[in-house]
Amino acid sequence: MLSTPFHLMSTWFQNDDPTVFETANGKSLWDCVAQQPKLKNIFYDCMTTDSELISSVVIKDCKEVFKGLKSLVDVGGGMGDMARAIASAFPHIKCTVFDLPHVVDNLQGTDNLEFLGGDMFEAIPSADAVLLKWILHDWGDEESVMILKRCKEAIPSREKGGKVIIIEMAIEEKKKEDDKETMETQLCCDMMVLGLYNTGKERSVEEWKKLFLDAGFTHFNINPVLGLRSLIELYP
Repeated sequence: MLSTPFHLMSTWFQNDDPTVFETANGKSLWDCVAQQPKLKNIFYDCMTTDSELISSVVIKDCKEVFKGLKSLVDVGGGMGDMARAIASAFPHIKCTVFDLPHVVDNLQGTDNLEFLGGDMFEAIPSADAVLLKWILHDWGDEESVMILKRCKEAIPSREKGGKVIIIEMAIEEKKKEDDKETMETQLCCDMMVLGLYNTGKERSVEEWKKLFLDAGFTHFNINPVLGLRSLIELYP
């Protein structure tokens, strides 16, 4: 199901389907995930494995990113694996997993972890920090700016410690020769996102900068410490 679309790229270029995935399967990836239990389990198992890996690196090597925070909202946090790891490592931070109601229904929290259903395009719960892990690459620039504006509304000013923490690829347009394989892998991921998500894409450093400025943010730091991905701190 996930590989078949890439054999139909030429067909997709000649029709009006939003994604090549829909050309191959007749419906969007998200509809398939919601309607097919087997695919849903595979999808969330992959997200869980990824979150376990990334959270272990972030908590060990980038723990200063959580310094001073008392609350954090993990937007699109799914089953809560990333937020659960953060809540366990930093018991003083109240973590909220914010996702669509059907995703978080019946999920159990802990003393400093809760699950909340809602729509990130409408409003995001207030917190010192908002976490977006592999969320924005699912969306085009217009939708991403809207999400970032909702994040900005949810956090306090930079002087009061407010920020958005983003974990995404930031493709360097000029790479050293020994980084060629990294760029090639990032570009392959860009093709995958193009095939699966409507308007989704991986972004270059310059594209991220434009996105942040369009959303009304004034300062950011892109730290390529997560292999193919970067840890981005974004401030109002």
